[in-house]
Amino acid sequence: MIVLGLTGSIGMGKSTTARMFADAGVPVHDSDETVHRLYAGKAAPLVEAAFPGTTSAGVVDRAKLGARVLGDAAALKRLEAIIHPLVRADADAFLARHRGSGAPTAVLDIPLLFETGGRNRVDKVVVVTAPAETQRARVLARPGMTEEKLASILAKQVPDAEKRRQADFIVDTGQGLDAARAAVNAIIRQLIGVGKPGR
Repeated sequence: MIVLGLTGSIGMGKSTTARMFADAGVPVHDSDETVHRLYAGKAAPLVEAAFPGTTSAGVVDRAKLGARVLGDAAALKRLEAIIHPLVRADADAFLARHRGSGAPTAVLDIPLLFETGGRNRVDKVVVVTAPAETQRARVLARPGMTEEKLASILAKQVPDAEKRRQADFIVDTGQGLDAARAAVNAIIRQLIGVGKPGR
């Protein structure tokens, strides 16, 4: 089974691209969705122990937790040390399940693939990109987003140009949904062709 890492900076259209892979029948593991699930499950008591008062009724209160770790590098590291291994274990179980069912390829949707050293966990990397002005317009249209917040997020992410340089495949969502879907389908065809016996 070929494991595809899907990544891209904020506002590039990564979630939309992940849905396109799923719509085409490729199993997709979503790291963000996994974190949401963990915050309502096994991560909650661990987060509460590290950051008392950040859970309510056994579920992590993301607003309270965010306020506690925002701008505090040591606190953020402590949180990541709790969450990252749990997300990774969930992804490993997902891959084992689909490997067992004979899926030719699967996608790990990892927003911070390069930032967290996830490159060695996947066979190929798909980077979702768009022109900088398109990215900025999309992100600033989100509720509660400001220029300052966007600048702070981008400062923590590997620059788009560097991601594209390291990519095996690129999906440009700035060209519209049809072009992005065509790019996704072309990637799948290429990978499944490569994955067939005798190829």
